Amino acid sequence: MYIQILGSAAGGGFPQWNCNCVNCKGFRDGSLRAKARTQSSIALSDDGVHWILCNASPDIRAQLQSFAPMQPARTLRDTGIDAIILLDSQIDHTTGLLSLREGCPHQVWCTDMVHQDLSTGFPLFTMLSHWNGGLNWNRIELEGSFVIPACPNLRFSPFPLRSAAPPYSPHRFDPHPGDNLGLIVEDLNTGGKLFYAPGLGIVDPDLLEKMAEADCLLVDGTLWDDDEMQRRGVGTRTGREMGHLSQNGPGGMLEVLDGLERPRKILIHINNTNPILDEDSKERAELDRRGVEVAFDGMSIAL
Repeated sequence: MYIQILGSAAGGGFPQWNCNCVNCKGFRDGSLRAKARTQSSIALSDDGVHWILCNASPDIRAQLQSFAPMQPARTLRDTGIDAIILLDSQIDHTTGLLSLREGCPHQVWCTDMVHQDLSTGFPLFTMLSHWNGGLNWNRIELEGSFVIPACPNLRFSPFPLRSAAPPYSPHRFDPHPGDNLGLIVEDLNTGGKLFYAPGLGIVDPDLLEKMAEADCLLVDGTLWDDDEMQRRGVGTRTGREMGHLSQNGPGGMLEVLDGLERPRKILIHINNTNPILDEDSKERAELDRRGVEVAFDGMSIAL
């Protein structure tokens, strides 16, 4: 299985266009040693030719430009994108579909809840139906697993995550299973197994067991501290209120990861306020000490 990190930041990217926090200011004036990052998305393949896009970031055009295997190379107009999986209906995970309209129709896999949001509150399925058939919906069931024909050696097993639907969702304050998903992706040839959950607010025993069985974890790295955005003066909500488990503190992501020996541990979906973006920070040194990596745009993984 080939895994390409197209974007590794949370919504807004890094540096965020309208933010002057310590990290964003430091990156712009050159006082912070860090990498720029686009909004979170990955691509998966079983042969390096046919690719499945997981979430369609608003930064998709720049991400495709930076990754040759997904660029047109076989016919006059084409793409290496053979299918798209949407893990939720958040703007920073779906808006990129608008930039892919010239390549319609696209095969899109998502749950009933995500399809409902993207047909009502943010009606991308309706809007894009005017471009060569738009988006062909393939339902993701919450039980069992599925295979996408373009990459027949990859088996996808979804699991629901407890988090809120987007502000524009008709059921914003009435969460449903299927609003947010994580994925276990298994290569049927190599046996390699990826656990992918860029938004993860609670790790219960069942989820911990799934994580322990994986070879690689790509998990929520949004915030270092739960009240980070409040303390930095750029937000009012905690990480838990937004559905993200912070790294630091009792019961935090680092404590969870410390209990897992087998998998490679990688944080993704890094918010622009997170001190781990600073490669010289004490928080980054703590990750190094614990054997936890920080995803970056262009990172390649093979399982």
